[in-house]
Amino acid sequence: MPEAPHVVVIGGGISGLTAAHRFNRRGVTTTVVEAADTPGGKLRASPVAGVSVDAGAEAVLARRPEALDLFTELGLDERVVHPGPGAAAVYSRGRVRALPKGQLMGVPGDLRALARSGVLSPAGTLRAALDLVWPSTPVRSDVPVAAYVGTRMGRQVVERLVEPLLGGVYAGRADELSLDSALPQIAPMARSSRSLMGAVHTSLRGRGSAPAGSGPVFASLRGGVASVVDALAERQPDLRTGTRAGALERTPRGWSVRLDGGERVACDAVLLACPAPEAARLLADTEPAAARELGGIEYASMALVTFALPAAAFPEPLTGTGFLVPAGEGLTIKAATFSSNKWPWLARELDRVNPGEDLVVLRCSIGRSGDDAALRRSDEELARVALADLARVTGLTGSPVQTRVTRWTDGLPQYAVGHAARVERIRSGVRRHPGLGVCGAAYGGVGIPACVADADREAGRLADTLTDHSHTDRGDQSADGPNQQGVNP
Repeated sequence: MPEAPHVVVIGGGISGLTAAHRFNRRGVTTTVVEAADTPGGKLRASPVAGVSVDAGAEAVLARRPEALDLFTELGLDERVVHPGPGAAAVYSRGRVRALPKGQLMGVPGDLRALARSGVLSPAGTLRAALDLVWPSTPVRSDVPVAAYVGTRMGRQVVERLVEPLLGGVYAGRADELSLDSALPQIAPMARSSRSLMGAVHTSLRGRGSAPAGSGPVFASLRGGVASVVDALAERQPDLRTGTRAGALERTPRGWSVRLDGGERVACDAVLLACPAPEAARLLADTEPAAARELGGIEYASMALVTFALPAAAFPEPLTGTGFLVPAGEGLTIKAATFSSNKWPWLARELDRVNPGEDLVVLRCSIGRSGDDAALRRSDEELARVALADLARVTGLTGSPVQTRVTRWTDGLPQYAVGHAARVERIRSGVRRHPGLGVCGAAYGGVGIPACVADADREAGRLADTLTDHSHTDRGDQSADGPNQQGVNP
């Protein structure tokens, strides 16, 4: 009988593990190689006050189907949870204010709601209103988010609404991020509508009346969304953590992946599900043009400071799910999430594990692209600064029961102007080589559903090419080639 095709997936984050899951379901044997000691990439959880709390991404967009469909495949439906009541806010002009209703990624679609929110100054609100009467702003190519939105609605909309929301996704700057890639919902409006505010209003009104627009916006898993990694890893029989891929080599029968330490793994295809700099290093000899393009994708770093605090440390009970912080407000943190408010399961677990202590869990985010000064501080200093900022905003007093600092160095790819064209050039170059592919956050979206979708597409493409061919036993290869198990020591 012919052997099953064999794919090496380089990268054991959500993209790589999802791709391996897809390959396995298609009868393709996979080896997943992950340089870190644990799989999951930027999905990770650890105990805070005795309860598992996400240390990276904490939710998936529920209005995209890919992540929820994956949860169903993995038998996790009973663990799916949604945020509790309450809304996010923004700390603007010296106080916490509700995000205006009728906005899309910070771009307002309701002038009255914007004015009532008080997020902008009166002058800033009047400037935003000019969008409704000005002639159209032609957009014929990709431009920075700030260039287009700022032209239509003014700098205050960019600085106090759009950039804080983008900062939570990319840790990026609106004057550098691509309109097409970072705001794909807004980009078509820029090319087809005279008024941006009017287009957002129309879009949200249509979405609200459609079935796809109903239901919760976000979802997670009881125990943390990172637990999807455990479910995927359990289904992957050959997962090698603490193992770095050293080089790729094309062979007459497919590919050979040399691991650090000298071991070689023979395979029929290789899927690079690793960050862009690592993919660039591995492709430097095979596809130098794509490697150069990958090398041009910059990354931003950030840190998450998670606290378990007595509820009595706050002068008033926390309300809502947290707040965003514009860069000009004089705070170091860029956002705070009231995790035990946002996720009712977490509050219940805290009460169960810590009876009578009445604890809450908060998470503060620090770090913006191009401004790493705050991240050069020690973990202890980051925690002190975050506590001071929380005290300024909420009136917090007292000390945390537990503190956890998680650093994501070069963790978030930056979708600069022209990113979509860059990705197309990378994929075109890679696909010139049969049995080679790339997927992950650097290409089609940084959220979990986007990563799952990209992994699905690329794994499906490679599996289609592999399962059309028969594979002979490799045991008759020379001593210089891989042995029957596909490995040379």
